[in-house]
Amino acid sequence: MARRTGRRPGNPGTREAILSSARSAFAERGFDAASIRTIAATAGVDPALVHHYFGSKDQLFLAAMQAPVDPRELLPGVIAGDPDGIGERLVRTFLGVWDSPASTAGVALLRSAVSNEWTARLLREFVVTQVLRRVLEHLDVDPAELPLRGSLVATQLVGLAMMRYVIRLEPVASAARETLVAAVGPTVQRYLTGELPTG
Repeated sequence: MARRTGRRPGNPGTREAILSSARSAFAERGFDAASIRTIAATAGVDPALVHHYFGSKDQLFLAAMQAPVDPRELLPGVIAGDPDGIGERLVRTFLGVWDSPASTAGVALLRSAVSNEWTARLLREFVVTQVLRRVLEHLDVDPAELPLRGSLVATQLVGLAMMRYVIRLEPVASAARETLVAAVGPTVQRYLTGELPTG
């Protein structure tokens, strides 16, 4: 009997064991400090098997988060074009995701993050490393200001999502998307590229 070649498949629980290990690692250590090697060791598998199931660390993180969208597919359209319009493009793209069927998962994630510190940590890592970092690295601003700028942008985007889709505060909840883009976009732009207060 000829021996089978190629990668040996994992047992049915392998994928979930990797995801469980990844969720703990990302929540406890953050995206940057969590390594594929450590995640694999905790799950009791070879690191190559993590790559087999999930590809990259970014893809593993999105799977662990059960993220409804991949920011890498959406952000090129935000980053392209005039830097002075990036705030409005970011808000428009953000609302486009939330006004789609993906909003169901997003609302569940927000509700969970409010009451569960573990989920809040994962959401924080997602917003910072998968969205804001990718936007901010394309702007000509002082690197020392990036954490504050990113945090300020997050207050607007997450706050907008909370009021529009979870709490459903009117008239924000039923406002046209472009109305909100015009209202919130300039504030996000100021946080991204405008002068920050000193002191």
